[in-house]
Formats: sequence, C-alpha cells, structure tokens
Amino acid sequence: ATRTSHLRGMAVMATTRRTSLAGRATTRSAGRSHVAGPRRHFGPLTTSVSRFTTHNNNARRLNALNTENLRAEVESDPALSPAMRIGHGFDLHRLEPGYKLIIGGLDIPHDRGCVAHSDGDVLLHCVTDAVLGALCLEDIGQLFPDNDPKWKGASSDIFMNEAMRLCDEMGYKVSNLDATIIAQRPKLSPHKETIRDNVAELLRCDRRLVNIKAKTHEKVDSLGENRSIGCHCVVLLVRK
Repeated sequence: ATRTSHLRGMAVMATTRRTSLAGRATTRSAGRSHVAGPRRHFGPLTTSVSRFTTHNNNARRLNALNTENLRAEVESDPALSPAMRIGHGFDLHRLEPGYKLIIGGLDIPHDRGCVAHSDGDVLLHCVTDAVLGALCLEDIGQLFPDNDPKWKGASSDIFMNEAMRLCDEMGYKVSNLDATIIAQRPKLSPHKETIRDNVAELLRCDRRLVNIKAKTHEKVDSLGENRSIGCHCVVLLVRK
C-alpha cells in the first residue's frame, strides 16, 4: 500500500510538472510572436531594395547621362557629396600589327597597336573609368558601348571630356592622378612628359598633379611578350 501511494504521488507530481512546462512554453511562444512578429515576413523584397530590377537598362543609362540637375541632387544630401572621392581604373588591349598605338592621345611609333572599337587608348580609357568610378557612375563600356557604330574609331578624348563634364556637374575637380602603364615595348620614357601634358589638359588640372609611370612585365605572359598593353590608375577627386 505504501509503495502504491508513493507511485501515485510521483504520477501526480509528473502531471503537475508537465502542465507547468506547457504553460511556460505557451507564455514564451506568445511573447516571441509579440516581440518578433515582424521578422516572420518572408515575402518579396521591399521596393527600396528591388526597385532597380524594374528599370530598363537603357532608361537607366539615359538617366545617368542626363545630368542637368545632377549637382543639385548630390548637394541636397550630404551623404552624396563627401569631401573626397577615390576612383580606380584598369584597362587592357591586345596588340597586333596593322593598328596604331595611341597612349595618352599620342600616336607612338611601334610595329603593332591596340585592337579596339575606338582608338584603343589604354591610358585614357583607364583614366576615364577611374573618374567615373570615383563618381559612382556607370563605366566606360556602359556609357560608350563597343557595339555602338558611332564610337567606331572614336578618339578617346571624347570619353575623357564626358567624364570630366560629369565630374564638374557633380561639383568635383581632380586633386591628383597616379597612373602606371604596363608594356614590354616600346620604351615610353621619351614620351612620358608629352603624355603627362595631354592627360593634365583633359583632367583640367596642373600637370604637377598628374603622375605617369611606365613598367615592363619582365617578359611574363601576354604583357611581357608584347601581345598586350595594360594600365592601372588611381584618381582623387575633391569638392570644388
């Protein structure tokens, strides 16, 4: 009898504990649904995140080029007009016989030149992309696509002038530029100062704010085998 009473007591205690735990679980569940309710939404992304997918790419490109009110838009929000903007540019072209080698607007004698849709100026393409990158705009290939016949054989100073127009429209100017041209041949040291003057003129800044370096690629890969030419550059823009 004593053993039976003891077992009944343990059963009652177990039932009471289960009831208590169930009650606390219900309370916690209710608390979580109250506190974390909004996090349970797993529907489509909000329009503030996905709105870019609803725009036509061509419309976005035209909108990027329509800059009449670009400066006012940027200046209306301090977050969009930092004191400084940094941009990096890179370009590379194949070298083949029968083409001109134009670097920094200068036609340099060589046994081969750049294969490109425009004039293939690797330095000006690189600098243009750096300026556009600093402004957080579309790159040179988007603004001047190589499948558009009107850019066939175009002089690259057209691209530079457009990039600087956008730079001016957004209220910035060039603080300085550092560029490195990578080519095994020809030697560029005899032409560096002329190239420097040309780039400074296009950037609308003093030539002392422009640095042009030239490096070989130690005969390694296409750059070192005179089958291609490359360029890197960094530009710093400051508010006017």
